[in-house]
Amino acid sequence: MSTPPPPPLQLDLCTVLSESKRIINAHSRHFLALSVLFLLPLSFSLTVFPTLQLLLLSHSSTLNSKIFVSLPPDGDDQSSPLPSTTTLLLSLSFSLFFLLFSLLATASITYSVFHGFYGRPVKLLSAVKSALSRFFPLLLTVLFLQIISIGVVFLFGSLYFLVVEAVQLAGFRLEPDSLFVAALTGVVTFVVALSLLFLQLVWCLAPVVVVVEGSWGMQPLKRSYYLMGGMRRVALHLLLFFGFFTGVLLWASSGFGSLIDGWDWAVVVQIVVTSALLVLLFLYSVAAHAVLYMYCKAARGELAWEIAEEFAREYVSLPFDDGKVPHLVSVAYYP
Repeated sequence: MSTPPPPPLQLDLCTVLSESKRIINAHSRHFLALSVLFLLPLSFSLTVFPTLQLLLLSHSSTLNSKIFVSLPPDGDDQSSPLPSTTTLLLSLSFSLFFLLFSLLATASITYSVFHGFYGRPVKLLSAVKSALSRFFPLLLTVLFLQIISIGVVFLFGSLYFLVVEAVQLAGFRLEPDSLFVAALTGVVTFVVALSLLFLQLVWCLAPVVVVVEGSWGMQPLKRSYYLMGGMRRVALHLLLFFGFFTGVLLWASSGFGSLIDGWDWAVVVQIVVTSALLVLLFLYSVAAHAVLYMYCKAARGELAWEIAEEFAREYVSLPFDDGKVPHLVSVAYYP
């Protein structure tokens, strides 16, 4: 009597988070060092940037008011370009800073989780070297992703204006506040949001593919699309879980700007706590996607042979579901 095949892998959000927690706890000091190096500056800047931006805008508004009052009635209504330039430079610097540290954090943490999944020792220097070597491939892949996303928005925006022009050429007069324009705008916005969400789900493993497999550009996007077949529900749950809590923390940090005139230790403690929670969320988000990549490979039948080659022994136990459903790989060797 033949042995029945093992039941299909049941993957959910709790399984991915549990495996991520296991790997992080097994190398807690290593991931703490990576968090301090890359995630702490990232989360702290996200927490403080809204307050700094509000300070600059408040200063710019005050300066413009003083200049407007000091101008003669027949004078030119011109204000100093310095505050707006400073705000623009700050936003640009923050964007570059965010991109730099997010890519370095993604590469180093993904590299460490990948090796930790196999039970290999993880070293800080190796993780940093991997982050530096994968920085430009990750950057190019992100650029490809952004270009395609912008192309999708441009495509639907063009269709929107073509429909409006066609209706007007047909002899109908459209007002900006008409029901037709409002309905068309709502439909196009919904379709664009749904399309971008779909791309986000099917390409969420692209950074992991870049770090682990060494590809870049369009290849990681295609590879991620292939691996995510049947796993989009889990990716959606990850997106909603981390997106919700990150959004709540960022919304809370945006309220620090209202305390500009009353900074005290309570505000400092709130910033520190918010930054620490963001570090934890970012760490688990990157780790969870690396773990999801491994589970997707297992679902495609790619992980068993890799583990067999890694350990080169007869029986290998895969760490699925914390031992609830054991998955054993039997490897036969022939002379």
